[in-house]
Amino acid sequence: MRDPHKDQPILVWGAPLADAAVALIVLHGRGGSMDDVRALVNDVGNPRLAYLAPAAAGKTWFPYSLLEPLSRNRLSLDSALRLLGRCVAQASAAGRPAERIALLGFSQGASVALEYAVRNARRYGAVIGLSGALLGPEGTPRDYESSLTGTPVFLGSGDSDPHIPKRRVDEARAVLERQGAQVTERIYPGLGHAINDDEKQAVRTMLEALTRAA
Repeated sequence: MRDPHKDQPILVWGAPLADAAVALIVLHGRGGSMDDVRALVNDVGNPRLAYLAPAAAGKTWFPYSLLEPLSRNRLSLDSALRLLGRCVAQASAAGRPAERIALLGFSQGASVALEYAVRNARRYGAVIGLSGALLGPEGTPRDYESSLTGTPVFLGSGDSDPHIPKRRVDEARAVLERQGAQVTERIYPGLGHAINDDEKQAVRTMLEALTRAA
């Protein structure tokens, strides 16, 4: 299928989108569900946020490891990016400018969020990638001309993550910084492919600052 995520639903809840201080787009990980997304945002919740959560077809955003050649994941990734773009467009149509839209993803969802941000760079409210990185092997061209213009970015991952090597998180940070993002990267000793309390607190703090400024 050339566009597997084309007809996937987008769940919306929280504050009314037209009235929310910030629209937070949340992307689940591989094998994840709306229940996972709700549990995550309940931990970092904020009553002034509107939540949009697209669902991946078959609970998988792309079929192969992000370390594989980009061509192996391209069709699914492009479809996922279009679906995420529809979420951004939905928030924009409700009057939320890009600087009041935040992207948050875990695992494959983090990778999709990061890929969207670097390919569609502008000043977002925040970009948060938990246990994710950009797709493609080392040496994949990352030459993007547009700017993230000071977008605050948080990258969190464990040094024992079997899917996301630390060097790939470091690479994502470097790419984002070259595009003008303000990046905080935290690598947690002993953490596997999971989210810890420090990451949740960091996300909570970022979103509180963003809603206060809105």
